[in-house]
Amino acid sequence: MTQTLSVSTLLAVPLAPLAGALVAGIFGTSFGGNWVGRRLSHTLTILGVLVAFIISAMTLKSVALDGARFNETLYTWMTVGGLKMEIGFLVDSLTAMMMCVVTFVSLMVHIYTIGYMEEDDGYNRFFAYISLFTFSMLMLVMSNNLLQLFFGWEAVGLMSYLLIGFWFNKPSAVFANMKAFLVNRVGDFGFILGIGLIAAYAGTLNYGEAFAKADELSKLVFPGTGWMLITVICICLFIGAMGKSAQFPLHVWLPDSMEGPTPISALIHAATMVTAGIFMVARMSPLFELSDTALSFIMVIGGITALFMGFLGVIQNDIKRVVAYSTLSQLGYMTVALGASAYSVAVFHLMTHAFFKALLFLAAGSVIIGMHHNQDIRWMGGVRKYMPITWITSLLGSLALIGTPLFAGFYSKDSIIEAVRESHLAGSGFAYFAVLASVFVTAFYSFRLYFLVFHGKERFDQNPEAHHDPHGAHGHEGKAPKPHESPWVVTVPLILLAIPSVVIGFMTIQPMLFGEFFKDAIFINLERHPAMEELAKVFHGPVQMALHGLTAAPFWLALAGVVLSYYMYLVNPALPAAIKRKAQPIYTLLENKYYLDWFNENVLARGVRALGLGLWKGGDEKLIDGAVVNGSWKLVGWVSGMVRRLQSGYIYHYAFGMIIGVFVLMTYFVWLNQ
Repeated sequence: MTQTLSVSTLLAVPLAPLAGALVAGIFGTSFGGNWVGRRLSHTLTILGVLVAFIISAMTLKSVALDGARFNETLYTWMTVGGLKMEIGFLVDSLTAMMMCVVTFVSLMVHIYTIGYMEEDDGYNRFFAYISLFTFSMLMLVMSNNLLQLFFGWEAVGLMSYLLIGFWFNKPSAVFANMKAFLVNRVGDFGFILGIGLIAAYAGTLNYGEAFAKADELSKLVFPGTGWMLITVICICLFIGAMGKSAQFPLHVWLPDSMEGPTPISALIHAATMVTAGIFMVARMSPLFELSDTALSFIMVIGGITALFMGFLGVIQNDIKRVVAYSTLSQLGYMTVALGASAYSVAVFHLMTHAFFKALLFLAAGSVIIGMHHNQDIRWMGGVRKYMPITWITSLLGSLALIGTPLFAGFYSKDSIIEAVRESHLAGSGFAYFAVLASVFVTAFYSFRLYFLVFHGKERFDQNPEAHHDPHGAHGHEGKAPKPHESPWVVTVPLILLAIPSVVIGFMTIQPMLFGEFFKDAIFINLERHPAMEELAKVFHGPVQMALHGLTAAPFWLALAGVVLSYYMYLVNPALPAAIKRKAQPIYTLLENKYYLDWFNENVLARGVRALGLGLWKGGDEKLIDGAVVNGSWKLVGWVSGMVRRLQSGYIYHYAFGMIIGVFVLMTYFVWLNQ
C-alpha cells in the first residue's frame, strides 16, 4: 500500500535552509545591523541544511522501501480562466534522490566554507547566499508544476549570478557573473516558450495533467508550419536546459564561473544549477519520448559538448578550470544519455558525478589553500607529501571521474556508452564516437592535473607570482612558503565525499537502472527506444560488470590516457612543449576556446548593440519621439493655429461664413438630386 508523506515534514526541507539564509543574510550583515556573528551565522545555516538532509534521507527511505509518494497542491496563487497558478510538491523516487544529493553536497560545502572563507569580509553574506541557493534548487526539484519549476529555475540563476560575482570589486568576477546571467537568459527564453506552449495547448501547468494530454499534443502541428507541436515544445524546453546545464553553444558561461569562490564552484558544478537541466528533461520524459527529432537533437548536442569541451581541458593551467571543463564534458555525457532515452542512466550519472565532482572541486580548493592561493598547476608538484588527505581524496575522485571499474563513475559512464551504442536514433553514431573518444581525453587531462600537482619535482620557487616572505619568516628567506594540509573543516568534507565517490555506483546501479526505483517517475517507450531493455539483458550484477569492464574499450582508452599523461608530464616533461610548437594552430584554437567567446563578443554582442542603437536612434528618438510624440503635438499646434485664424471676433465674418456654408450645402444637395 502506498504511503503518503507528511506535508509539514516536506515543507521543512526547503524552508530550513531558507530560514538560515534569512537570519545570516539580514542580521549577519550591515543591512540588519550585524547582530549575528560569524559563528552563529554558519551554525544556523549549516543546521538548516543538516535538517533538510536528514528529512531528505528519511523521505528517500520511505519512497524506496515503503512506496511512499506525495503529489499535492499546497497553495493556489491565482486562477486565470481555466489555468491555475499553484505551488505544490511532487515527491517520488526521482525527487527524493535529488533532494538527498542536493542537501548532502550542500552540507559538505557549508562545512568546507568555514575553513575556506574564514578570512573573507563577506563571510556571513556568503553563507546566506549558499543556503538560499540550496532553497532555490530544492523548490525546483520538489515542484509538481511548471510555474514553480520556473520559479526555482530563475532563482538558481539569480543566486549563481550573486555567487559568481561574490567578489564584486574584482572586474573579472563582475564580467563573469553578467556573462552567466545573459547566456542563461537566452536559454530561459526558449524554456519559457516551451512552458507557454504547454499552457496554451494542454491548458494546464501541472505535470500530471500535462502528461495525461501528451498523446493529444503529439497529434498537433505547430501553426503555420509542418513541424509537429510536440517537437517544438521539447526543443524549446531543451534550449532552457542548454543554458542551465551548459551545453554547446550556451556553455560559455560555465568556465568563467570559476571567478567565484571555490565552494560555490563545487555547489554549482555538482548539485545545483547545472544539474537542473538534466533533471528537467528527465522529469519531462513523457513528452520527450514522443519526439525522435528532439531526442536526436539532444544526443548530438550532448556529443559535441562531451568531446570538444574535453579537448579544452587539456590545455588549461588553472586547477579550477581543468575541473570546470571536466564538468562540461560530463554534462555532455548526461545529455547524450537523455537523447538515447536512457533517462535513468543520465540521472544515475548526475548522482555519481555530484559526489566525485564536488570532491574534486573542494580538493582543488584545499590545494589552493595549501599552496597559499596559487592556482597555476605549472608551479606546483610534489604536493603529495605535504597534503596527504587532499592527495588521496583527489586520487579517488580522479579515478571515479575517468570511470575506473568498481568506482562510482565507472557504472554510470559505461552505462551511458552502452546505451548510446544500443540507440538507433539519428545522430547516435556520432554520439557514440564522441563519448568513447572522450573517455581517453578525460583520463588524459584529469591525470595531467593529478601528476602536475601531486607528483614530480617541486616547482613552488619557480613561480614568478609566488608570495615570497621578505623577512625570512619561518626560516624560508626569499623562498615561496611550503604547502600545508588544510584544517579539519576542509578535509572532513573531502573524506565524506570520497566515500560515495567510490561505493555509490556499486550500491545503487541495480535498483536505479534495472529495478523499479524510477518506475513511476520516468517514462520510456521501450518499443521505439529499446536502449534500456538491451542494457538489462547484459547486466548480471555490479561485480560482473566491473570484471567485464576490465576487458572493454573504455577501460583501455582511460588507461591509455593515464599512461600518456604520466609519460608526458613525469617521464618526458619536454614533450608537451615540443608538441605545442609543432601544433601551434591547434593549440591557438583551443586556447581561444574555438573563438566562441570572440564570436559572441564581436559578432553577436556588437550586432545586438548596433540593433539596439538603431532602435534607439531610429525607432525611439526619430519614430516614436520625433514622429509620433513630437509630430502629434506639432500637427495639433498647426491645425489649431489655422483654426484660430477663423476665430476673428467680428460678427460679419461669422455671418459671411454661415452664408458660404449654406451655399455649399445647397450646391451639394442639388448635385445629388441631378
